[in-house]
Amino acid sequence: MRSYARTLTAAAIALAAAIPATAQTYVPTPENLAARQKFADSKFGIFLHWGLYAMFAQGEWYMTNENINCHEYAKSAAAFYPHNFDAAAWIAAIKASGARYITFTSRHHEGFSMWDSQASDYNIMHTPYGRDIVRQLADECHKQGIGLHLYYSHLDWTREDYPRGRTGLGTGRTGDKQGDWKSYYNFMNRQLTELLTGYGDIGAIWFDGWWDHDEDSIPFNWELEEQYALIHRLQPACLVGNNHHQTPFPGEDIQIFERDVPGENKAGFSGQDISHLPLETCQTMNGMWGYKIKDQNYKSVRTLVQLLVRTAGKGANLLLNIGPQPDGSLPAAALERLSGMGSWLATNGESIYGTTGGEVTEGEAVVSTRKGELLYLHVLAPGRDSVRFETQQKVKRVSAFGSTTPLPFTQKRGTVEISFPCTPQDNTDYIIVVE
Repeated sequence: MRSYARTLTAAAIALAAAIPATAQTYVPTPENLAARQKFADSKFGIFLHWGLYAMFAQGEWYMTNENINCHEYAKSAAAFYPHNFDAAAWIAAIKASGARYITFTSRHHEGFSMWDSQASDYNIMHTPYGRDIVRQLADECHKQGIGLHLYYSHLDWTREDYPRGRTGLGTGRTGDKQGDWKSYYNFMNRQLTELLTGYGDIGAIWFDGWWDHDEDSIPFNWELEEQYALIHRLQPACLVGNNHHQTPFPGEDIQIFERDVPGENKAGFSGQDISHLPLETCQTMNGMWGYKIKDQNYKSVRTLVQLLVRTAGKGANLLLNIGPQPDGSLPAAALERLSGMGSWLATNGESIYGTTGGEVTEGEAVVSTRKGELLYLHVLAPGRDSVRFETQQKVKRVSAFGSTTPLPFTQKRGTVEISFPCTPQDNTDYIIVVE
């Protein structure tokens, strides 16, 4: 893996961020196209929402939900000491789960930076802990062969220069709706330049917060194309994604869906057209993104495996979230789920990794993935003993995944019907391989 050992000086970082990139038609580089394919093949990543909000144990939106004065909220930094944080243990557990990358909240809407940022003193180095969290995670990701993606918030509930949107209205900022966009935009680009020049290869920048200005009477100009161009100039292979709940904008490399697999809109954040770009669905392991002490409603391993399979059946990655605890440890319930998913993927990962979405689907009962001439049918429903689907391709052989014994099937006038032992009531995924 390429290493960016040379760190730019503060002056060089400021200069790089201040020079605007010319907005023009985006043409991804060969490195970027290769990175897109690697991303699409990965299929499973872990989201990590961690910041000062973990100390309050009320979720990542606590400041704005409870109208906490941002200056009072910021005093919590003086007590932030996650003494149990162990980057090596985090990444080892995530790697054992079968996940291929992490997406870490370098800076969430609360405005606190989890790295040694020269652009703002409101960062991890100005806490009793005083150690760069992003640095530790980057070192372990590169060491253990896990991709590092960084979440970065476009909005800020603390800074006076951020043009106020529809959230964070009760946090005590005195700045108006105009703010000082030039100042704030330069601040963001300085921080992005730091992240992309000082921490080795970054697989993706994962933006969030565009929707904070989606109700403006005059459309807000985030100057995204120029910002995306800066990212691609600093690291051409770095993918850009934006959780704006829209079809992708120029300069983006992946399409993100929140709490829904592509094509569904149960949570109310989706419904947009599905693009040709690599796809990713982000979902919580319990109910919240950031740590919330009362939210112990964790999804079962069976439910999470089926979510991963249904997401892969849409040709998308699953980005599954964990909210680390204030002391820096991952919740025991989350670690248990990671272990369970890792066990399942160790046996069945061939039907997930490196696949595309299959052409056979029957609601949530049966989905499929494809790898070349192999079609994997994933029977997720209990009490099933047959599958029927249409295809114009000649089926040569059918078997249960991991078995050499053929399953009986018929193929007549483009219809294939396969028979198999009845799936049990606790069925997770009965996989059939169609050649």
